[in-house]
Amino acid sequence: MTGHTNNVPRLLPWASPEGKPCFLLPGDGTGYVSRLADRVETEQLGLAAVLIEEARKLLHGRAWTSGELHLLAVELTESLDTVRRVAESRGARLPVAGDDIDGEIDGDADGGDMQRASANPGSPVTR
Repeated sequence: MTGHTNNVPRLLPWASPEGKPCFLLPGDGTGYVSRLADRVETEQLGLAAVLIEEARKLLHGRAWTSGELHLLAVELTESLDTVRRVAESRGARLPVAGDDIDGEIDGDADGGDMQRASANPGSPVTR
C-alpha cells in the first residue's frame, strides 16, 4: 500500500512488547518502516493462506485428536487477529469517495470509483 499519502497514522502489523498497537506517522508510504510493514503484512497474509489449507486438510481427514483441534483453533485465532489488523490498517489508508487523489476526484481517470482487489491476497489493493 505504499505511495498513498493521507493524514491517518498507519497501524503497523506488529505490537509493542507490551502488546499495544504500534503506529507510523503519516508520510509518503515509501520509507523503510512502511516498506518493512508492507513486507510483513504480505508474509502474514501468506501464512494465513497456508494455515487455511492445513486446516482444510486436517478437517477433511476427519481423524483428528482433541489436541490437534485445540492447536488448530489457537493458530486460526492468532491468524485471524493478524489478518484483522492488516485489514484495519489497509482500510484506514484507503481513499474516501470525494477525496482529491493526485488531482482526480471521485475515482479513476476513466470515471470508475470502485477499488479493484488484486488476485493475490498478499498484494496491495490497486487503483
